[in-house]
Amino acid sequence: MNELKEITLSKYRFEQAQRCLRSSKLLFDDGDFRGAANRSYYAIYNAIRSIFALDKVEFKRHSGNISYFRKEYIQTGIFDKVFSQIVGDAFEIRSDSDYDDYVIIDKSEVDEQVKNAEVFCDTVKKYLEERYCDEK
Repeated sequence: MNELKEITLSKYRFEQAQRCLRSSKLLFDDGDFRGAANRSYYAIYNAIRSIFALDKVEFKRHSGNISYFRKEYIQTGIFDKVFSQIVGDAFEIRSDSDYDDYVIIDKSEVDEQVKNAEVFCDTVKKYLEERYCDEK
């Protein structure tokens, strides 16, 4: 894959992240906290994958993406350690809300997750903009 294709894929994935983030806000405002938890997690997940496109890295499992992100981007100091917790919490809440029929999703917890997803995406956007300039 050449650099132009990598950048194009990265931008596409980040656009997906932004769509998920917008959806999470709409769902939250509509009182669909399970849906908001799901979409905010996928905003984070797609933002991570937008970074990986530039590195030519792909994982099939969510856990592989999260582990690689933590190892290569958190432990190396590229992103602050707080983002490791944000990713982990979002994954856990999304998993619980998607797969546990009887879990009660707390409005304040999801509100925090949606806000964290926004911070995460804003931070990734800045990182990607720098990388796009470096790739050219």
